Amino acid sequence: MQASEKRAQRSGNMTQKLFTTALVVLFLMITLVAGLLVFDRVRQFVIGSDMLPSFTIKEREPDDVVYKEGDPLPRWKGTDRVNILVMGIDQREHEDGPWRTDTMLVLTIDPVTMSGGMLSIPRDLWVPIPGYGNHRINNAHFLGEVDGYPGGGPALAVKTVEYNFGIPGDIHHYVRVNFTAFEEVIDLIDGIDVDVEEEIDDPTYPSSDPADPYGYDPLYIPAGRQHFDGEMALKYARTRHTSGGDFDRAKRQQQVIMAAFEKVTRLDMLPKLVPQAPQMWWTLQDSVKTDPDLTLDKIVALAALASEVERENIHLGVIDESCTMFYTTSDGQQVEVPLRDRIRDVRDYVFTAEIPAAQDENDPSTRLEEEAATIEVLNGTLTEGLAATTADYLQRQGLQVAHTDNADANDLSESLVIAYTGKIYTAEYIVRLLDIPTTVVRGSETDLAAEYDITVILGADYEPPEQ
Repeated sequence: MQASEKRAQRSGNMTQKLFTTALVVLFLMITLVAGLLVFDRVRQFVIGSDMLPSFTIKEREPDDVVYKEGDPLPRWKGTDRVNILVMGIDQREHEDGPWRTDTMLVLTIDPVTMSGGMLSIPRDLWVPIPGYGNHRINNAHFLGEVDGYPGGGPALAVKTVEYNFGIPGDIHHYVRVNFTAFEEVIDLIDGIDVDVEEEIDDPTYPSSDPADPYGYDPLYIPAGRQHFDGEMALKYARTRHTSGGDFDRAKRQQQVIMAAFEKVTRLDMLPKLVPQAPQMWWTLQDSVKTDPDLTLDKIVALAALASEVERENIHLGVIDESCTMFYTTSDGQQVEVPLRDRIRDVRDYVFTAEIPAAQDENDPSTRLEEEAATIEVLNGTLTEGLAATTADYLQRQGLQVAHTDNADANDLSESLVIAYTGKIYTAEYIVRLLDIPTTVVRGSETDLAAEYDITVILGADYEPPEQ
């Protein structure tokens, strides 16, 4: 055999082993939880497997992934928050695209705070799609595909989510999956067990029969513990025929995700799944689309990172009836208008780590004195003197304000608190003190050369406390 053929064969074997190694991780990504919910016992099982390859593809190493000698899995070395938009499209074999998104979720993991979350977005949310005016948000993917938007439907969907929700750090990657793959993979794991909280009787559930594409397939699911195969799991996740409509559906989707996760991560299930890796991979290969930068190496490394996230640091949020208002458009469409202040609260819950308690809750001044942070206050609005009055207020609370000025921009909609030198307690104390409904933004690395420890940038959402 020629040397080039041997190298090709080794490369092929490596690729096959890599797919096998990523079985659990890839499945969880496609079923919308990715590595955010990978328990440590799963990681230990994978690391202990004799099917693992030696990761030595260093010349192809992504910037945020590192391979260490003796470590069987690639590791995530990035320090910035990672956000992934996951889209489920109703792509059927008998239909030609383009398709609208039936499901939209944003997954997030923050390597610095070791927290993660998932935000569910209802498909009927009435929002501006950049360049297209107001539409249901599920139209973004459709319009991007129809009009040949750069990057296609996924790119326009990503831009729409960024534009409307102000996701901290924006969207870095996307995953698009069709429901046929979802059904097949659920069947490959022999179905899932779900506690159905409310009886479902949906006589108008749409038919999936190619011979009757506009007919109905009546659906009835009794309340109680149920075992679902792939078809029934999909129906349960998609039906809207309950009192909460689309909002209940989003919650059921998260319930199905958790049930699939629990099934896959059972230790007695993993040995049965490993031999099915090639079949799973080929099942998913034609049904899943990701952005070019979301490589399999990154997926594996992110999951290894996520295995270290404590379950209580994973926040699940749904934009539901408390965040929207029903509305009928001039052309008769029944949609959900966003109540943006309330949506912002849900977003911040998902994308903000819990503020840690002080070492001495009765005397926070002790921690503040220990950090002795120097603070800069900048005015990002047109309100004259806002930085000065806020600085005066902070100083009266015992904080050291070393500098005030106008920010580079005067039209900031949201305030920011940036901690450069690791003095996080003081930064979070300022957030509470000023009642700023925003994220504490940590630098990607500790910047010991920063002129000030903390910068406070005041935006339009900031209301000065009563003096």
